[in-house]
Amino acid sequence: MDLVVESPALRIERIVSSGQVTPEGEWYDQETDEWVLLVAGAARLHIEGEGEDRALSEGDWILLPAHCRHRVTWTCAAPPMVWLAVHFRPDRQAK
Repeated sequence: MDLVVESPALRIERIVSSGQVTPEGEWYDQETDEWVLLVAGAARLHIEGEGEDRALSEGDWILLPAHCRHRVTWTCAAPPMVWLAVHFRPDRQAK
């Protein structure tokens, strides 16, 4: 993960994956909202409470509200998959 920008109200990360997934039984459960853009490659996300994984391909994006439990169930191994993740707190005003 490469940290691109960080401030009290915003964090932007560039994440490169090559076949990595969230370990079975583990979930992301974040304090902030997260907007994710799939810049390159393909992936599947499982969101708790949904019956099927969400397939994402290059150019797709998703908004995950704070505490939306989710996990990465598949990423393409080659070419590497690139995410741009923007974490933010909508209740805080940027100064």
